[in-house]
Amino acid sequence: MAAFVGAVKLFLCLALGLNTLSSLQGAKDFYEFRYPFIKRASSFSSSSSFSSSNTDEVSYDYIIVGGGTAGCPLAATLSRNFSVLLLERGGVPFSNANVSFLSNFHIALADTSPSSASQPFVSTDGVLNARARVLGGGTCINAGFYTRANSDFIRRVGWDARLVNESYPWVEKQIVHQPKLAGWQGAFKDGLLDVGVAPYNGFTYDHIYGTKVGGTIFDRFGRRHTAAELLATANPKMLTVLVYATVQKVLFDKTGKRPKAMGVIFKDENGNQHQAFLTNSRRSEVILSCGAIGTPQMLMLSGIGPKAELEKLNISMVLHNEFVGKGMADNPMNSVFVPTNRPVEQSLIQTVGITKMGVYIEASSGFGQSQDSIHCHHGILSAEIGQLSTIPPKERTPEAIQAFLKRKRDLPHEAFKGGFILEKIARPISTGHLNLVNTNIDDNPSVTFNYFGHPHDLQRCVDGIRVAAKVIQSDRFTNFTKCDKPTVEKLLNMSVKANINLIPKHTNDTKSLQQFCKDTVITIWHYHGGCHVGKVVNPDHRVLGTSRLRIVDGSTFSESPGTNPQGTVLMMGRYMGVKILRRRLGRAAGV
Repeated sequence: MAAFVGAVKLFLCLALGLNTLSSLQGAKDFYEFRYPFIKRASSFSSSSSFSSSNTDEVSYDYIIVGGGTAGCPLAATLSRNFSVLLLERGGVPFSNANVSFLSNFHIALADTSPSSASQPFVSTDGVLNARARVLGGGTCINAGFYTRANSDFIRRVGWDARLVNESYPWVEKQIVHQPKLAGWQGAFKDGLLDVGVAPYNGFTYDHIYGTKVGGTIFDRFGRRHTAAELLATANPKMLTVLVYATVQKVLFDKTGKRPKAMGVIFKDENGNQHQAFLTNSRRSEVILSCGAIGTPQMLMLSGIGPKAELEKLNISMVLHNEFVGKGMADNPMNSVFVPTNRPVEQSLIQTVGITKMGVYIEASSGFGQSQDSIHCHHGILSAEIGQLSTIPPKERTPEAIQAFLKRKRDLPHEAFKGGFILEKIARPISTGHLNLVNTNIDDNPSVTFNYFGHPHDLQRCVDGIRVAAKVIQSDRFTNFTKCDKPTVEKLLNMSVKANINLIPKHTNDTKSLQQFCKDTVITIWHYHGGCHVGKVVNPDHRVLGTSRLRIVDGSTFSESPGTNPQGTVLMMGRYMGVKILRRRLGRAAGV
């Protein structure tokens, strides 16, 4: 493969008459970036045909900060009629094997290098987590499951149901697939039905009580299709995508009644700074799509947030808003390991149980011992996937690593062959907050989610663990695993020993389900909030107290939509893009 890539580069150089190192880099980018409108940030010029002013200075109708799950479909849609600059701090996913293949899912999240598609962070709760840092955002590093939100969510957020139902299929036709059901997932389906998570709703994108098989962004060859592929529908003459473009802050004109967004400052991959500006039209906008961690951080670094916090870091105040960074929530996840005496194929989320107790039950399998492991790994709970290896190497004390390895060695061998069943709390009541640590956009802010701060969330976890244990003990599931029916205490004991977070463990973990939930909580990466509607943005997602500034991402959510949110965040990018175009152009908008 490497020889083939080298040959392609050489051919491009010869065909295009390239004879310099910079030209060779251009040929490499041509091969790697897939679309001609994707360029390195260092290529940014201060003059462009997009300029609509009388000067030579480049200007855009829309500048979108963050080329992620919402940012890519938003940019593709707006570019059909207007000039768009999309700025992404990470690289491209297309030639990254760790992103592209299901079998490498755990390796992508294990990579903690500065150029990784995944940026680790640790919440103050002691739960290790990750954020995307790549064109395509979370769709490049997640487990791929695709489902829609239920109609109640659409009603609660006040969206146009008709446009929503037009926007979901726009996404689905391009990057979503029906999975080939793995044996583990089929047994899990049967187990759910055995314990009463019914009826069976078959394959569907819809959010319906009972058990179902959902969509996936992995095709039948195990190749991932990300939000970045939605850029194929863009107008290539009206879209510029810059990768390795790290926006430092939004620029404002403060001479009027309210601060008006004018553009952004960003740095390129070489550390050089650039400015990009909006056109003079009052309808031009800077749109933040940096995600639930990045967007509140970006607002505060740009001078919008709690006055006392901004003053503490000597950030010039643009607008006081005490609610920026507040109401952060993450759906707590707890898992039970499932031992098996038979080999199982790798599978990520395909089947889901939607209960009426406010808990979702999902499963994964086959991420057992491998050459890529520290010692061994277990799907989402593994050391590689968001747990031990997300701690920077300098912070991995010998004592911590040895304790981790000892817990692994003490587990039965059959535990490494199987997978796990997880329960996720729907609509947690517990919330936390996000605060700046410094003024460096490359550094993670401090985030607190306050898992199980409300007793109702804890009770739902207990209920979910009981359902998961019953599924594992069901006849249909034990027939598949070829293991004796395990006791609940044995299951929990294996799970608590293997679980890796920074929360101290208690000796009664396997006796008290409440304590088990508290001690083994991890993330399923469905965090949201920090820029809520009515507090930071209005119902159209315009930032309150400003003009020409909008937010389109999960930071505006007060709950995570559906069992897994990516489908609705993808739809949201398309939905908001169409809505913006129709308001500017009427129904004649060409989308």
